[in-house]
Amino acid sequence: MPTALPAQAMPIDQPTATPTPTAAAVPIETVTPTALISPTPRPTPTPIPAQVQLPAPPWEKQDINNCGPATLSMYLNFFGWKGDQFTISDVIKPIPQDRNVNIEELLYFTRNYAGWLRSEFRVGGTVELLKQFIAAGLPVVIEESFYFEEYYWPNDDRWAGHYLLVTGYDDATQTFTGQDSFYGANKRIPYTELDRNWQSFNRVYFFAFLPEQEEMVKNLLGEDWDPIENRKRALETARRETQQDPNNGFAWFNLGSNLVYFESYAEAAQAYDRARAAGLPQRMLRYQFGPFFAYFNTGRDADLLALTEYALKITPNAEEALLWHGWAQYRAGNRQKAIESFQKALEARPGYFDAQYALNFVTQN
Repeated sequence: MPTALPAQAMPIDQPTATPTPTAAAVPIETVTPTALISPTPRPTPTPIPAQVQLPAPPWEKQDINNCGPATLSMYLNFFGWKGDQFTISDVIKPIPQDRNVNIEELLYFTRNYAGWLRSEFRVGGTVELLKQFIAAGLPVVIEESFYFEEYYWPNDDRWAGHYLLVTGYDDATQTFTGQDSFYGANKRIPYTELDRNWQSFNRVYFFAFLPEQEEMVKNLLGEDWDPIENRKRALETARRETQQDPNNGFAWFNLGSNLVYFESYAEAAQAYDRARAAGLPQRMLRYQFGPFFAYFNTGRDADLLALTEYALKITPNAEEALLWHGWAQYRAGNRQKAIESFQKALEARPGYFDAQYALNFVTQN
């Protein structure tokens, strides 16, 4: 991934609309990051058994690029849902070549096609919180690092994103039990390994529950039930981890992503600069797009263009990279190239709201 270009940010005084991220469904409040120095104490967890193994749903081997739908299918089957990964992928990724399913898309499917369940996702999860969920009878889906078994280009680092359904834990062996749509059922993962792989995705976790279990889940999460408080905690964690290990690119990236949530774009851009300098996997921008928001909103158009070009070399049909590449082209005065990029984003993901908005804006202005 290219490192940050020399500072060339200019005041954003041109009549360019800022795209509104579709995922921002909760109120945003301003946070002064420097005030978040020490982590807020979490409530003392209720003592739980040293070992819990929930009944594993029928294992489902993922089809090509289908770990998200396959993992969600296993998860929903735990609650009695009838369907498989293709029931889900037909809705949220009808084009098999789509290599990424965002956790928001898992949430969208669950809320609209298994609406008798309540579902949420949060970030900044911990090993202890996963254990608390499982002890309460609720599996959890996490997104984590994964390494391909084969190389796809010279010097491929083989890193990718992957979903895992966590269904059990054992303190005696310090391992979780996961239902892995690629490697198989009942995979044992050491606590430390899972947390290390989980960090690369801001320790995001997706969970569902029955309506009558809502109070129990609120008690499990404590202040993390509130999405804004949850982000504040994740921001604290990321900042602390950058101080503990200044060469950890994932910690800096998480810091940037949590700052983007609070629209602290200037500081987020600086965090992403540090992440890029520390080193990030080649496919990182296939799955997470905070740098695009940060550089766009700080007028760092050259960095936005360079990053989106890099992302598209790795994943030519990534709709998010195509969207932001279009905005970078528009900012550079290349209106026709911007239109073409937005159209390609819509081809890669039919109905993509942000791309349709961008296309409408550019053609009308």
